[in-house]
Parts: sequence; structure tokens; C-alpha cells
Amino acid sequence: MSRRKLHTLHRPAKKPNGHPPLLFVHGGYVHSGCWELNFLPHFSKLGYHCHAIDLSGHGASEGREALDSYDLDHYAADVAQLVAELPAPPVLIGHSMGALVVQRYLEKGQAAAVIMMAPVPTTGLSACTIQLTRKHPDYLKEAGRAVRGKYTENTARVMREVYFSPDVTPEEFAAFKPLVQDESTTAIAEMMALAWRPPKRRPKIPALVMGGELDQLFPSNLLHFTASGWNAETCVIPRAGHMIMMEPQWTIAADRIENWLDRRIGSKAAA
Repeated sequence: MSRRKLHTLHRPAKKPNGHPPLLFVHGGYVHSGCWELNFLPHFSKLGYHCHAIDLSGHGASEGREALDSYDLDHYAADVAQLVAELPAPPVLIGHSMGALVVQRYLEKGQAAAVIMMAPVPTTGLSACTIQLTRKHPDYLKEAGRAVRGKYTENTARVMREVYFSPDVTPEEFAAFKPLVQDESTTAIAEMMALAWRPPKRRPKIPALVMGGELDQLFPSNLLHFTASGWNAETCVIPRAGHMIMMEPQWTIAADRIENWLDRRIGSKAAA
């Protein structure tokens, strides 16, 4: 695959802790800005060099005009391109579709560890989409408005209920609205049929699977299916919705990640 011009957010460590860098991969329909509000400054202060990528056709990366042609392998190649520029194999932190992207990257690439937040279930999007539209029959219509930035009062209500917990503040939801954009129809179709393509390789690296207790998109009772394939630890954040890193509960999630990294990576870095 040809090399593309990718935009990344880089937040250097305030005081480096000697641990591997963190590489954050956003989910579908958004871009790297989802990490900017809380996670990047937080982990930078903890001593981590932080990088958040805009996948091709997202945010400020090139390829928006060709967005519908990109599949998960294209996005995995984006991750590989950035990893190649880093001084050491990173800890990969993928959210939602981004959790699938880092899994696809790891079929060929290397990493110090992997954290999958609110991952697309191993069974794919189909069943979850059916369940979601039963609860929120106007979701698909309102999501279409949201990607065009045409928010009505009902659009905001539905998007807030689907992507966030009831605890989210108006300010926190307002920060989410400008992140929403179109997603590749090719990648969506691939995620719909995910059950038909098991991973080709799962490296034996430390793995953590995290979800929100109140996630309306991918229920937390499905997390163990992802975790079992990676021999991963599982963590459910109380009262959090799908956008864990932008929720009021983001500090709990960040603390769980920090403690896990100290336990699984810190001892190796100190050795």
C-alpha cells in the first residue's frame, strides 16, 4: 500500500518514565480529537510520549475523497506507518473500530502491549446494530444528520443516548459533536461480516480489554469474547458509555490503564 500523509497528535512526556510510547487509534465516524480532551494530556503528565493518529480519510489526514475505498487493512497500514517512525514498539490503545484496527495491525506488526477499549464484538456489527435500532429506531437517520453536522434537538438526544452515559455533561457532549464524520462503507461492510474472518495471528503480548458498563453500542457482556482470544484481562468501567475517554468516568478508566501499564510494562521498563 502506498504511503499516505497522515496527521498525528503528538504530546511528549512532561518527564519521561522510561516506558514505551502510547499510540492511540480512534474508532469509526470520529478522529484523533477524541483523545485530545483528556487522555493525551493526562498520560503525557504521567511520563508517556503520546501519539494519536488520524486514520486515512479522517480528521486532517489525506484521503477523504477516497474514504469509502478504505478497509481495515488500509487502516492497519496507517498504524504500521506511524509505528515505523517511533523509537520503540508502542503500547497500542484502540477504541471501538480502532480496537479492530490494532488487532489487524498485530497480525503482522509488533507492539509492547495492546489495550482494546469498547471493541467491536467478535461477532461483528450486525447483531449489535439490530439491537440498537430496536432501542433507538431513529438512530440511523439521526446519525446521518450528525455526520453532516446537521444537528437537531432530536439528533443531539439520540447521539447522546447512544454514545454516552446519562452522566455526561452538556459541555462533554458538545466536545463530541465536531468530531463526528463519515466512515468508510467498505470498512463498515467488513465489520458487519467480522465473524467470517478470524484473526490470522495474535502475538503473545500483554492485553487489556475495557468497556463501559452502560455502553449502548457494544454491551459490556460481550467483552469476554474479545478477551478470551487474547488471554486478556477484562475491565468494566462503572456507569460509563461507549465514548469512555470523553465520559465523566474517564479518570477511572485512565487510572485502570495506568495501574495495568505499571504492572505489566513498568517492571520490564525498569529491568
